[in-house]
Amino acid sequence: MARSVLAASLALLVALPAAAHANQASDIADAIDGFIRPAYGRLVEVTAALGKSVEALCAAPSADNLAAARAAFSKTTVTWSEIEIIRFGPITEHNRLERMLFWPDRKGTGLKQVQAALSDKDETATDAAKLGDKSVAMQGLGALEFVLFGTGADELAGTSAAYRCAYGKAIAGNIGTIATDVDAAWRDDKGFASQWQHPGPQNPLYRTASEAATALLEVYVNGLELVRDVRVGGFLGKEASADKPKQALYWRSEGTTASLGGNLAGMKALFDASHFGSLLPDDSQWIAQSIDFEFANGQNAVAGITGPIDAALADADKRAKLTYFGVVTSSLSELFGTRLSSALGLTAGFSSLDGD
Repeated sequence: MARSVLAASLALLVALPAAAHANQASDIADAIDGFIRPAYGRLVEVTAALGKSVEALCAAPSADNLAAARAAFSKTTVTWSEIEIIRFGPITEHNRLERMLFWPDRKGTGLKQVQAALSDKDETATDAAKLGDKSVAMQGLGALEFVLFGTGADELAGTSAAYRCAYGKAIAGNIGTIATDVDAAWRDDKGFASQWQHPGPQNPLYRTASEAATALLEVYVNGLELVRDVRVGGFLGKEASADKPKQALYWRSEGTTASLGGNLAGMKALFDASHFGSLLPDDSQWIAQSIDFEFANGQNAVAGITGPIDAALADADKRAKLTYFGVVTSSLSELFGTRLSSALGLTAGFSSLDGD
């Protein structure tokens, strides 16, 4: 499917009319300054707060400090969910994307490694710098979720889980380092941001405006497929009997739906900041309005679903909202991959919903 999406994007963008080409550089600059840089700035702030919160827990174990660390974790996952839709550029260097969040973990590889570290009390895993060189599954949000919410996590409120807390502090520090490094890379005016904004024959990444614009379009095309097919499709079955709540991202911390909402919120914020809809002619502005409408529908659907994901799936009304959320993402895929492109005079070889 990924190859189909790429082919579709390339076919679409090569056909962009001249007026659209003239606005592409501006749209990309707006995307960077209006969404990407501010979003990474927020991620740096929340990961720093997370690190301090876990450090405070380790220094003075208590139920209140554990609750504070858990709340800081949940805030971090929502903030990350908004910016994780940008799956290219500096986040892809040095395995940062996988180090930030190793998921899905269908074979339980990451869980086994985290549990082994806790069981063996691997001292090297309590050093944030050394942890960054270990398996990606041991050093990101998934690992920290198990430390703070998994089996035995309640012991962090007392004095018997010193190693577990030290490991958690190292993970939080590593996450903060990744966020800081990626933020700095995006703010480097001579780095990736400049390459994306200034395509040309000497640019090793983007030789044409169409290639540069492909990256922006793919945020929506690939991001919606990720949310619908991987995130929701990973735990929501066609029938209730086929649901797999423990395959849901952040199920231990009850953050599944907040993450889904964060993903859509990030796409909506990027759509607004980049003024992507401004490329549409006047008689097609309804498409941008429909996109806005569907983003709101999707976020509203999951906003009312809180608590454990297994309980939500057992509730017919809440499960229906999750199913509707999937329908909304399909609608958005059609709006971006078919309607938006058609209104701009584009010809797509594939839709974002086609298979290989």
